[in-house]
Amino acid sequence: MIRVRFACCCLAARMVAASATCAPTAERAAGKVPVAVTMPVAATVSQPPSETLSPLLEQALPNVKGKTFTSAIVEFPPGARAVPHRHGKAFVYAYVLEGTVRSGLSGEPVRTYRQGENWVEQPGAHHVLTENISRTEPAKLLVSFVSNTGDKLKVEDPPR
Repeated sequence: MIRVRFACCCLAARMVAASATCAPTAERAAGKVPVAVTMPVAATVSQPPSETLSPLLEQALPNVKGKTFTSAIVEFPPGARAVPHRHGKAFVYAYVLEGTVRSGLSGEPVRTYRQGENWVEQPGAHHVLTENISRTEPAKLLVSFVSNTGDKLKVEDPPR
């Protein structure tokens, strides 16, 4: 325990020293190196966290030439939101393993899915909303794709 505290103190001291060496020369010479920088509130507002996709299996379908089956775990930290996207010409099946996810496809009402519930997305569907509605608990999906071999599984909309 003492080693951990000592290591943390050393790390903090090194970070302060590093910030001092990065300060402008005039400030270093005058001994006016700020320890913390105050930023306006608007500059510190960040986008919500995003999801992570971890592939489990990718397998060419032996009886359907040119098609691949892929399964993946998609994890949403608390408050995470996916960028609007498409899955190309893939057929998508999503199953909620844990948490609660709000999902909306273009032209359809937004729905909330809880653990054990699922939905499908037809090829070419525009996924305009996917988010973990909890600010404290993660959400996790099992997602399966049947796609054209070699196609990207997710293509995000360009930034606005």
